[in-house]
Amino acid sequence: MSEKLYSYTALFNTPDEIIHAAKFVAEKGYTKFDVNTPYPVHGMDDAMKLPPSKLGFVTLFAGLSGIVLALLMMGWMMGIDYPIVIGGKPFFPLPAFIPITFEITVLLATLTTVAALLFFFFKLPNNRHPLHDTNYMKNVSSDKYGIYIEAVDPIFNENEVKELFKKLHASVIEPIYFDKEEVSFKPSIADPKFIAFLVGVAIFVSISAYLHMNKLLYIVPFNWMDKQEKVIAQSTSELNENGSGMLKPVEGSVARGYLPYQFKDKPDDAAKLLSNPIIPNEENLAIGKNKYNIYCSPCHGYLAEGDSRLRGQFPNPPSLHSEKVRSWSDGRIYHVIVEGQNVMPSYISQLSREERWAVINYIRVLQRSLNAKESDL
Repeated sequence: MSEKLYSYTALFNTPDEIIHAAKFVAEKGYTKFDVNTPYPVHGMDDAMKLPPSKLGFVTLFAGLSGIVLALLMMGWMMGIDYPIVIGGKPFFPLPAFIPITFEITVLLATLTTVAALLFFFFKLPNNRHPLHDTNYMKNVSSDKYGIYIEAVDPIFNENEVKELFKKLHASVIEPIYFDKEEVSFKPSIADPKFIAFLVGVAIFVSISAYLHMNKLLYIVPFNWMDKQEKVIAQSTSELNENGSGMLKPVEGSVARGYLPYQFKDKPDDAAKLLSNPIIPNEENLAIGKNKYNIYCSPCHGYLAEGDSRLRGQFPNPPSLHSEKVRSWSDGRIYHVIVEGQNVMPSYISQLSREERWAVINYIRVLQRSLNAKESDL
């Protein structure tokens, strides 16, 4: 124990007493003091008049640095080092950069905050403190509430501090002195023992990761996902005599729940025998409008007038308001949707059976909108 005074401490028995003591000490103008309690005491920050933590500014600076570094890195790679036009986008596609920028911002802000907390605010690798192993710390870690004022406080006076604690009715008042080792200790991140510890941790983590990823995962029973009976693409299988992993279905077989189209290459039969089972109510027309706008309007136009939205990149289709199409039955239009016609492909995989009939109902609505009957007025 040295003769260099670190602080004067005082112990109290109740949370109300420590709140009153902290508020009184702060009002007296002391700034180098702190409070220790066995659990968080509500209202202590206001009583101590604590300023906002400076750690938030570190996080803010690191986050902003992450944004700048991420944008500069991607902009340099995409626009200068290896410029490639992707999907007609510019060399600096900001919307595409947002996810990566967000991730780098969060990562850099988090790691910098943790590093600043450990090495700047906590001053690691130094873990010494005059309050360690004192009766004061043992009591505040159990059932007492303590406050101490450091000797480096600008208005610190040993006698005045003792009188102040007596006036606050502290149960125990005692001085805390530096240990001799603490007086001569100079915190340094380049401490050989600390560097050796970091190197040891790095070597242990590296060897553990290598053994786990390259050895352990290939030992029984951990290799159950790698070693399993399965068919590998482009490889010979022993399941069938011809070496294939799958066989074609028996000709004429029909999958359960699937009804094959009965009028293949028979448009006249489809026009005569098929009828629309979907009622053209508000709900079904909304479905038909949605599917029409997705799959049909790029070529036929939103009003089915044949005014393609593809601007000459695909042959314009005929108008669906022609006398020919208006006179077609719903089954005939359904046949075109299923099998396609001329350059129009089949939409059997894009639209379900009910959706095709809903689209036809919506086409009828469009046709009546431009060719209304007197009865519609």
